[in-house]
Amino acid sequence: MARSGSRVKKTTLTLVKVFGVLLILVVAFVCFRYYRRQAINNELIRQEQLAREQAAAKELKIKTDFIKKIGPIAQKADQGFALLPSITIAQACLESNYGKSELSQKYNNLFGVKSNDPNTSKILSTKEYVNGKWITVKASFQIYDSYESSIQAHARLFQNGTTWNKDQYQHVLAAKDYKTQAKALVTDGYATDPDYASKLINLIEQFNLNKYDN
Repeated sequence: MARSGSRVKKTTLTLVKVFGVLLILVVAFVCFRYYRRQAINNELIRQEQLAREQAAAKELKIKTDFIKKIGPIAQKADQGFALLPSITIAQACLESNYGKSELSQKYNNLFGVKSNDPNTSKILSTKEYVNGKWITVKASFQIYDSYESSIQAHARLFQNGTTWNKDQYQHVLAAKDYKTQAKALVTDGYATDPDYASKLINLIEQFNLNKYDN
């Protein structure tokens, strides 16, 4: 009986040891799977963050390259026209989406200038703010041979006014700083977007465009 009891104890002890080892292995496996999944998720998050940062850096470079390209042109074109280059640059950035719009890429029209001359214009879709909401309409837009031509025509528009009112932009030309001039664009009816002035001011301050005014 003593020997039989000893064998039972040994067998029980062996089973306990085996069970303990199996339990440790199961726990280790579960922990491994958990931390492996966490590592994979963290790597995916890191890669997504890196991709977003690279996309943001690429987008920023496109914007700054566009500004560097048209900045000197705006400075030269706006001389003697009482129009601040920072305003011209901000308008071009906003209205052409930093030179990425179809109108600017294909036809060098940076400001969405319209034309009734079928020989020098192209009909495209555009969005306009009418009666408190944005709508898509078809319009005929002026074709320019270069960014320089577009910016020069833009400067002349403010100096000469419209065909129906030569003093259309008198408040714009009278303004001495970019904030006042941006607001005057809305006051004088240049833009239909009620947020147009604030968008220009934000762009000027974001990219320090007022340095072109000096």
